[in-house]
Amino acid sequence: MKAILALADGRIFEGKSFGAGGEASGEVVFNTAMTGYQEVLTDPSYKGQMVTMTYTQIGNTGINPEDIESRGLFLSGFIVREYLDFPSNFRSTMSLDAYLKENGVVGIHGLDTRALTRHLRDKGAQNGIISTVDFDHASLVAKARAIPSMAGLDLASGVSCDKPYHWTEGAWKLGEGYPQIDPATLKYKVVAYDFGIKYNILRCLVDAGCDVTVVPATFPAEEALAMNPDGIFLSNGPGDPEPLVAVQQEIRKFIGKKPVFGICLGHQLLGLALGGRTVKLPFGNHGSNLPVMDMSTRVVEITSQNHGFAVDLASLGDVACLGHENLNDQTVEGIRHCTLPVFSVQHHPEASPGPHDSQYLFGRFVEMMEQHR
Repeated sequence: MKAILALADGRIFEGKSFGAGGEASGEVVFNTAMTGYQEVLTDPSYKGQMVTMTYTQIGNTGINPEDIESRGLFLSGFIVREYLDFPSNFRSTMSLDAYLKENGVVGIHGLDTRALTRHLRDKGAQNGIISTVDFDHASLVAKARAIPSMAGLDLASGVSCDKPYHWTEGAWKLGEGYPQIDPATLKYKVVAYDFGIKYNILRCLVDAGCDVTVVPATFPAEEALAMNPDGIFLSNGPGDPEPLVAVQQEIRKFIGKKPVFGICLGHQLLGLALGGRTVKLPFGNHGSNLPVMDMSTRVVEITSQNHGFAVDLASLGDVACLGHENLNDQTVEGIRHCTLPVFSVQHHPEASPGPHDSQYLFGRFVEMMEQHR
């Protein structure tokens, strides 16, 4: 079946449909990871976006029930160069095409994803629409231009959990799956705010010795503090952090009372809570091969990233220092409070997919909690 991708600036890409039919719209971004498309599909941080994979063959490892990162698929559309409908992997239980159909996600393949990526790098991420029912170019471009900008959108509220729950699952092991850890063996109580949290973040916290209670994005700080946790964790999530004013106000209530660790959207929200501001990047950073320097050790690590906004360090004044720096575009990859046990990173130390260079950050959080118990 024919499919068309139309961008808001008028650029048209023709291809073939796979996954669900119909129309899908959102901000078009590109991800440079060579593997891990299933984890990308199930990352809630992609809500409101259509993801272009720069790796050329997608679908070859199929889909399995162990590599999901959330309760569902939140992205709007999936764009690939060559879709492979014959998966070859001993854990595969279904094809990517069937998985997208089951979850109502529109896909397009057979277009020049290298040209699309270059266009997005030159012109910036922009809204677009994929259609298998409307092939009129002018009509599609008009629809793309009518899509609201990602800036100013609160998308985290739509992916957060509805009520608190307890997490005790550890990291996956070959042949064993995900072990259930006895909470009695976990030393540190952590309240994790869910703005679109990935499962592997929770597993990494458990493996680091944390007894984790996950709470909704709007959970009152007073109730979280009443649990007497050793630390507060702020998760990843989609959209613009600035509209989440109420969340920022709750985060301020933790600062100086409990150790705080944030990742991705949690990092941006922490920066805003500390009095800083955020900026939208031209095309963001999405992939699992991005170099970052830990400014405290000067060690370079390769990281997994997925974000379209960044914290403006200068806006924080002397409240927070640069913790990590992106070596590709020199954006802020992490901050740390100059006097209090509070820090955050823009990248994803839990990977899934991606390298494990940054997993030490969970240990750093644990050390901070130990020092301030």
